[in-house]
Amino acid sequence: MDGKVVLITGGSRGLGRAMALGFAREGADIAIVSRKIDSCKSTAEEVQALGGKALAYAAHVGHWDELTPMVDAVIDHFGRIDVLINNAGMSPLYESLDQVSEELFDKVIGVNLKGPYRLSALVGKHMAEGQGGCIINVSSTAAVRPSPNSEPYGAAKAGLNAITCSFAHAFGPKVRVNCIMAGPFLTDISKAWDMEAFERQAKSMPLQRGGQPDEVVGAALYLASDSASFTTGAILAVDGGNH
Repeated sequence: MDGKVVLITGGSRGLGRAMALGFAREGADIAIVSRKIDSCKSTAEEVQALGGKALAYAAHVGHWDELTPMVDAVIDHFGRIDVLINNAGMSPLYESLDQVSEELFDKVIGVNLKGPYRLSALVGKHMAEGQGGCIINVSSTAAVRPSPNSEPYGAAKAGLNAITCSFAHAFGPKVRVNCIMAGPFLTDISKAWDMEAFERQAKSMPLQRGGQPDEVVGAALYLASDSASFTTGAILAVDGGNH
């Protein structure tokens, strides 16, 4: 990854932060995007401590009017984008299906599907007109195993799986587009879980546990590397067998 420029949304915590640091250890320069600039700057400092260059940028990926200026800023700063990782996501809790407001539904679709669609279109065009590159979407097993209390989220992630395949066709052969379909990872989000209930449920999984954030890094590095030169339109499950 020496000299590669990697743009990661939701890059300041959880899986995004793990990937930012993992790519930095392999020599990449990282653009870290999330809604809160302070957390972006904190992760950027960690990247710089590993010897990489970093850009912190605050943007809401569900707001299309913020995405073009963000992409332009990253290209102005680094000269190009080699890897886009659409990692930003959200799955708010709600009491019942009839209590899901239009605002909540639109917000979940906006962050998990609408934002990645627009970013992939903008960055994919830049890559296709330049030296190529790769796009990695971060989906969820909720896309194929929809569970109660995550209906809008599962629908959005199913859409993300679908556009992974269609964008692979749209921007091939110079741009590869793949997806990591993540299972239950023990990130900041998991702090709101009923861990006793989760641990009981995890017993039905082949690995019988949740994942640690660092355990997504190898899959992302593979998909971004020349080792995956014949891999595009793929949905790679990283979920402890829970799919």
